[in-house]
Formats: sequence, C-alpha cells, structure tokens
Amino acid sequence: MKQVYRQIFLKELVVLTAGLLLTFGANAYEPTGETPPLVAAETPEEIKDVGITQKTGAQLDMNLEFIDETGKTVKLGDYYKGGLPVIVSPVYFSCPGLCNFHLNGLTDGLKDLDWNAGEKFQVLAISFEPKDTPQTAAGKKDNYLKVYNRPGTEDGWHFLTASAGTVKTFTESVGFKFKWNEEANDWSHASAAIVTSPTGSISRYLPGVVFEAKDLKLALNEATQGKIGTFVESLVLYCFRYNPHQSRYVLYAFNVMKLAGLIMIVVLAIWLIPVWRRNRRVNEA
Repeated sequence: MKQVYRQIFLKELVVLTAGLLLTFGANAYEPTGETPPLVAAETPEEIKDVGITQKTGAQLDMNLEFIDETGKTVKLGDYYKGGLPVIVSPVYFSCPGLCNFHLNGLTDGLKDLDWNAGEKFQVLAISFEPKDTPQTAAGKKDNYLKVYNRPGTEDGWHFLTASAGTVKTFTESVGFKFKWNEEANDWSHASAAIVTSPTGSISRYLPGVVFEAKDLKLALNEATQGKIGTFVESLVLYCFRYNPHQSRYVLYAFNVMKLAGLIMIVVLAIWLIPVWRRNRRVNEA
C-alpha cells in the first residue's frame, strides 16, 4: 500500500513540474532594468503635471490626521495597528467619473478575493478633495459595502476626508499628482491602488481601474513578505513577479526553474532512497 501511495505522489510531482516548465515560457517575466519607451511625443495640457510617481519603499506619515466616515478624527497609523497590509486608494467622493470606475473595479476584485477586508487586510479610500465631507464619505462607504456584500467587514474598509494641508502632504508622500481642470470643472488625476505594508511603507502600485483578485492577493502577500498567506500561496508568490510593463503579476522564469529543479530532486530522492535501502539490506545479509 505504501508503494502505491508513493507512486501516486511521485506522479503528481512530475505532472506539477511539467506544468510549470510548459506554462512559464509564454508568461514569464525577466527584469531587464530598461525603461519602457514613451508612446506619445506630446502631453495634452489638461493632464500635464498629472499622474503618479511611484515611491515604492517610502514610509507614510502615521501621524497624519483624517476624518472618517463617522466624523471621528483619526490618525493614519490607527489603521496599521492590527499588523495587516493596507490598500490605499486616492480618490474623491464627489467625482463623476474615474474615481467611481476605480472603486467599482477595486470592489469587483475584492469580491473575487477569498480574503476578507478587516481579516487579512485593510482598505482606505482617501479623498484628495478638501470639500468632501464625512457625510459624503459615509454615503460612499454604505454604497460600496452593499456591493461588496461581505457581512462583518465594516471595520475593514474606511472612507476618509482631510484638510487641504493634510491632502497635500499625503498625496506628495505617495507621488499622486492632480490638478483642477477649469474647462471640465473637475479634478484631473490618475488612478491606482497603493498597497502598503503593515508598517506603512509603500510596497506596490496597482494602476488602472481593473484589479484582478490574483494580483490583489499577490500584492498583499508581497507586502507582508508572505506572512498572511498559506504555504501554497507563498509558493505561488515565489513563482510570480510584478511586471510594470503589463501592470500585473506574471510567472518569473528564474524562480520557476529553480522550483522545478527542486521538485525533480525531491522526486529522485523519494524514488532512489527506498532502492538504496533495499540494496543495503541485501548487502548486509
């Protein structure tokens, strides 16, 4: 019976190794250190000085004061006391367009994620519009929690407002650049979810308005150096790297090859050790 189980186990390991080797080729990413070329020669006036300068590794100011959706004054550090990674979304709650797309996309990604806000991570939607009020924030939170539809996650997702001074300090610290567009009577700005570590350092920027559950999980696990995921999830993180050209996580060739090699060594060891032991017993007899 033990021999049957061993053969089944060996077969599964070989299949896993073959799958890794066949899969990584088309999707693997090897960092080159090269900056991707610009795709446009000119920048429209309305989006000049607008965008995100990624400051990965920078430490956020935990003493910055905000007002939450209940009207209570809080410090940014209050949301890092639980030792969880935090997703930060710079938006504004009266935004008629892009911010809604961003929050809709983030909510869809979180709904597909098998981790709950407040248990494995925190989410902060921080308004960069000083005119936004706690009442507006409360309305936004209520709407998105209904869509998220995860009972008991109210303490895991917060909508914050702040003074102009705090907004300036916060947005500069995360490299978020925006400006008022007089013609459109609206803020011109970019869109990104910023994943931060449990200590408040910036770990990863996820730009855009569509967020896959896989990328969110990998970014959150990366922010904690694999501490919030299972062994299998940490193994998956080892095999993936963030590709800034594609704005998503892809299989990393070098680590996949190392893992495949390790699996083959384990397969050979499991297969050969019993043979060696039998031969040894025969020789001793």
